[in-house]
Amino acid sequence: MEMQQVRYFTAVARTLNFTRAAEECNVTQPALTRAIKQLEFELGGDLIRREGRNTHLTDLGNKMLPILRQCHEAALAASALAKAVSKGQISTLTMAVARSLDTALIMGPLQELYPVFPGIQIKLKRSNAMEIAAMLKSGDVDIAIGGPLNETWDRLEAWPMFNESFELVVGSGHALAMLNSVDLDVELIRGEQFLLLSGADLTDYERERLGTVGINLINAHEVDSSHDMETMVAAGFGIAVAPNHALRSAQLHRLNLSGLDVERTVAVYTVAGRPKSRETSALLNLLRGKHWE
Repeated sequence: MEMQQVRYFTAVARTLNFTRAAEECNVTQPALTRAIKQLEFELGGDLIRREGRNTHLTDLGNKMLPILRQCHEAALAASALAKAVSKGQISTLTMAVARSLDTALIMGPLQELYPVFPGIQIKLKRSNAMEIAAMLKSGDVDIAIGGPLNETWDRLEAWPMFNESFELVVGSGHALAMLNSVDLDVELIRGEQFLLLSGADLTDYERERLGTVGINLINAHEVDSSHDMETMVAAGFGIAVAPNHALRSAQLHRLNLSGLDVERTVAVYTVAGRPKSRETSALLNLLRGKHWE
């Protein structure tokens, strides 16, 4: 089946006149007729019945019309999209962002990028470290932002953006928020229920260090977004273990625990040797050039 056959058929179906359809398609009537006959042969039945001046669709023709019309419209849309992409009028930037990273951090660079590439389509995917590494390898994303990926692939490029520690956060109505102590006593949090962002990707060593200061994450609630964690902490579901930049709502209270010294490095990742689009290169430069203090 060829697209011109489909185009000729939809023209005849619309006009119910072979002569007018041929004129619309800028083709001779015999050529249009031959193409439709070939289409009918491939579909195994008549699509159009001509009875003198009375041209009408057969039952098969009526059933096939919406399907073939959709095929034709999809082909036209694909052609238009291909032309726009080849002319640089439309581009796509696909990026992965760790679930534990607040996207507000990267809105500045994205806002600088957006007016430079007015036809850009941004696709932002939330994932954990293992998923981000896999998407970079497969080419499903152009660029990624997050904590350590724990990946030894030699083609992985990483540019550190900033270091941050993890902190404890409770709802403003939590009993520990009322203490206003300079340094929290470890014994006060033993046995408390904790919450953790599922994309925090803490190593076994880091979890062990947290355990030494009374933080047991074995039965911790896990949530996929900072917004969900903020809602649950504010509602009193427990104490959050969160990156320093996250959970800055007025409904929450941060706890000072001197023994909590777990840190991570947030970086931007790309793949060495893989051609970068103008949009990817521009965002990479903006992220690397930003002062993150």
